[in-house]
Amino acid sequence: MILETVGARIHFAQSGEGPDVLWLAAGDQPGDVWRRWQTPHFDESFRSTTYDARGVGATTSKTAPPWPIAEHAGDAAKLIESCCNPPVFLVGLSMGSLIAQELCFTRAELVRAAVVMGTCVRKTGFIRDWEQAEIDFRRTGGSLTPAFALAHYAFLYYPASVLGDDELWAEIRAFLARDFAERDGAMLAEQWQACLDYDSSDRLPACEVPIHVVGFSEDVQTPPSRAREVASLARYGTFHLLEGLGHGSAFGHRPEVVNRLIAGILSEHAVDTSTGGRE
Repeated sequence: MILETVGARIHFAQSGEGPDVLWLAAGDQPGDVWRRWQTPHFDESFRSTTYDARGVGATTSKTAPPWPIAEHAGDAAKLIESCCNPPVFLVGLSMGSLIAQELCFTRAELVRAAVVMGTCVRKTGFIRDWEQAEIDFRRTGGSLTPAFALAHYAFLYYPASVLGDDELWAEIRAFLARDFAERDGAMLAEQWQACLDYDSSDRLPACEVPIHVVGFSEDVQTPPSRAREVASLARYGTFHLLEGLGHGSAFGHRPEVVNRLIAGILSEHAVDTSTGGRE
């Protein structure tokens, strides 16, 4: 399905029935990343909406980059207003979590509760140096062969237990190749630049939306201490640590663990959707 807005032509999909959940993908993945391991688990109780952010998948922007996180959040807000019954649940990973945080700050009336995974307050130290290096590499024309891209992103997405399991790796390999082997470097750089520029430190303490922050103990892309900081600063923040999981473990490694946690959080904040309010 397509939603036409002033700034973009947003490609999205919906499934299931019940309270609305908007799934926000990582900066280098299309929205349908959630459709193999997550939305089927939720479709009996929730209506799931997934979409491609500007710079990835089938969505096209009517304006040239840069597209800051605030602009991505504006796209998500238009999608909620046009295709959902707010307030909705937000579930995000990585860049998707930053978009979720921005929606909680600027359009709190649209959000019932947010689950943000693999996230941070701002990029500092190693994670800033690494992401800046990736951006610079792409902007100077750098590209990875499909085989090297597969290996590169596997290290960033999964813990050693996955990479050392030949049977599991064989299953996950095709998924990684689909999303990472061939990537528009310029668009990747634009999405990651938005993440690098984002800082939520001054707004988390005043945020009225419940924010559940999920850290993964083996996440090298966004170490769990970074996620814990988000929960500590948020006015209604709760931190959850999942042991033995990496940044992308929701996809093929331990989806049942991630889904169970998300389902429990959504149930905690369930309301009578006919009233449109929060508990």
